[in-house]
Amino acid sequence: MEAVSYEQRDVRRARYAVAAVFAVHGAVTGSFATRVPWIQDHAGVSAGQLGLALAFPALGASIAMPLAGRISHTFGARNALRGLIALWTLSLVLPALSPNLLTLCAALFVYGATSGMADVAMNALGVEVENRLGRSIMSGLHGMWSAGALIGSAAGTLAAHLGADARLHHVLAAAVLTVLGVGACGWVLDLQPAEDEEPPPRFALPPKSALLIGAVGFCAVFAEGASLDWSAVYLRDELETSAGLAAACTTGFTLTMAVARIAGDKVVDRFGSVRTVRAGGVLAVLGGLLIVAAQHPAMAMAGFALMGLGIAVVVPLCFAAAGRSGPNPSQAIAGVATITYTSGLVAPSAIGGLAQATSLVVSFGLVTLLACGLAAFAGVLRAGDRDRPKVSRPTDAAVPDPRS
Repeated sequence: MEAVSYEQRDVRRARYAVAAVFAVHGAVTGSFATRVPWIQDHAGVSAGQLGLALAFPALGASIAMPLAGRISHTFGARNALRGLIALWTLSLVLPALSPNLLTLCAALFVYGATSGMADVAMNALGVEVENRLGRSIMSGLHGMWSAGALIGSAAGTLAAHLGADARLHHVLAAAVLTVLGVGACGWVLDLQPAEDEEPPPRFALPPKSALLIGAVGFCAVFAEGASLDWSAVYLRDELETSAGLAAACTTGFTLTMAVARIAGDKVVDRFGSVRTVRAGGVLAVLGGLLIVAAQHPAMAMAGFALMGLGIAVVVPLCFAAAGRSGPNPSQAIAGVATITYTSGLVAPSAIGGLAQATSLVVSFGLVTLLACGLAAFAGVLRAGDRDRPKVSRPTDAAVPDPRS
């Protein structure tokens, strides 16, 4: 990429812009998740068929994410993100329009593909802004994603409570989020490829560095998916709590992760990525032990809170480390994203299958074991700790684009 000088205020403005894009991306996810029951009824699919359909977003994302680097090279980072975020927000309307299983699977494939490409593009730009600022911001950006997901979920919950047709709800939500997302993209960094720069491959296997970093992300996302989908069931079935208290546990876990991500950048700047993830791994293991040993709901809820606190910043730091791990950061980010998407796909079913064969206690014993991997293998994130020059003058030289 060409070295382009940006004034400090422009970089800070780009930070807020990419944060807004993260929030918009999360809001689409939250809007969709709350209307899945309506979509299931409208498409007339069984629980098993719905489970099959819900595998297609991860499939679409895994196939399409490697294309994000090529699109950014062809159109420039700003235009690429503008187009990809618009495709992602507009894809929200497709699942609710699907009348049967076949069209629902196709809609969710497109939904996942656009999500994954936008995800890679916005994380690559987030890493570049972090490089230019010289301090950690990735945790906060992912915190904005969580905040957006909470807002989208809240709006979707209200729409479902009012009995609103999901087609109308999602058309309106897509329109608003498209305007917000495309508008925010006008302020992100406008990175352009150099004339003699070779375009990245359309498809390529993730580099070795991405596999190692992705393995750490896999452990964190597995714990996140297990906790989000099974924490309420755990409290209800294992500890015989009320439905309200069980739901409160899941909400508490989500809020803990959001708050920890928003506040996590200061911790990363002080202690570095490796020590932060190691400490997080210890907290997650302690949380898992509390969950497994819980004899009272309060003990299990405290365990889930510690689990959320421990894993909150891991995925943002995995993306940051991937973006600095080699000569093809966009490819590395896509590789890490593919691995984490896969983890989020397999975690809920793996927990359910193991619970059916044994018990949920044993299932969360597996989650605790995987959390040990965060502390054991945090060293692969050392790329996120290397020195980054601060922007101290209005025309500081730019750091090379991480997607080049």
